[in-house]
Amino acid sequence: MDLKEHQFISYFEPEQAAQLCRLAIVENFHAQKIIFEEGEIPDFLYLILAGQVEFRKISPSEKYQTFALAKPNEFFGEFGVLDGQPRSAQAIVCGEATLAKIPRDSLMEILNNTKGRVVLKLLGYIVQQLRATTSQYVNQMIHQEKMALVGEMVNTIIHDFRSPVTGIHLASVMLKEQHPDEETIEWCDIIQAQVKRMLGMAEEALEFANGNALVNKEPVNLTLFVQHFEKLNRLYFKDSKVEFAFKATDVVANVDENKLMRVLQNLVGNAVEAFNGRGGRIEISAWAKDKWAELTISDNGPGIPEAIREKLFDPFVTYGKRGGTGLGTSIAKSIIEGHGGQISFQSNSDEGTTFYIRLPRINQ
Repeated sequence: MDLKEHQFISYFEPEQAAQLCRLAIVENFHAQKIIFEEGEIPDFLYLILAGQVEFRKISPSEKYQTFALAKPNEFFGEFGVLDGQPRSAQAIVCGEATLAKIPRDSLMEILNNTKGRVVLKLLGYIVQQLRATTSQYVNQMIHQEKMALVGEMVNTIIHDFRSPVTGIHLASVMLKEQHPDEETIEWCDIIQAQVKRMLGMAEEALEFANGNALVNKEPVNLTLFVQHFEKLNRLYFKDSKVEFAFKATDVVANVDENKLMRVLQNLVGNAVEAFNGRGGRIEISAWAKDKWAELTISDNGPGIPEAIREKLFDPFVTYGKRGGTGLGTSIAKSIIEGHGGQISFQSNSDEGTTFYIRLPRINQ
């Protein structure tokens, strides 16, 4: 957005607004750029023109915990500017952002000479932000309690899971040794791969609940990867009346293969469930673009309900499903971001949904 149209600038009289625009320093910030650290002496007020900024603090477990988010047409850093006290949290850019910085000393001089109604507008905004931040903090505390319960539940499941799953795996190994024909070997390989995937899914849910997902990256050819994914899901697609298609150039990404398999399984599984037994088409595409390996997962289903689109990647968000925890897309997002990648989507009612994934690429 244009600096002159920002709500902070609109609070002031034309002459003061023009002065603020002249004082403002517009800068572009790359992903994960730290704007200021907790405890720093405030020197600027920040106006968000594009992108988003997270505010976070170190938790008792020595991990950063996000408690608030600022979006375009909002501003931040006003508390430190007004009272001169050290910053109370770290501010870090999500994705990429464009910010306008207004020096504290110059801003205070303008505020000292401004009309009372401008101050009232600023005070109203600050009170509104305090309420919003309090609400976000409460939601974060509830979320942490839920995730602790999920961690305990998954821990129990994994413990009880291992014995029968190990039995299935050993049975398939023995069957493969006793019947070494090509068809039996193929089916046993599928059983073993699915058993491994089931255990991996449980482990990933536990990692997500504990907030310490581990990513073991290695070069993976995405064409071979999706071919393997299709093989594992061939019967699932047939039973669900789903037509699966894949097109790709030869692109290699630096990824954790098992975790990326989990992402595809979740997104594709959601699409199949949305078909509701009527069948449909799912297509995965992969290609190289600059330093990225790009993936799209498209379906021709009913689309993601508008009621949950904005919070699709939040934990425990679900809509009209017969089962599920609402954690699948949150885990998918955490996996992609754990690779240094990005995930987004577009969805239209009765036209389908497309997910866009970017992953670090390996030049060949």
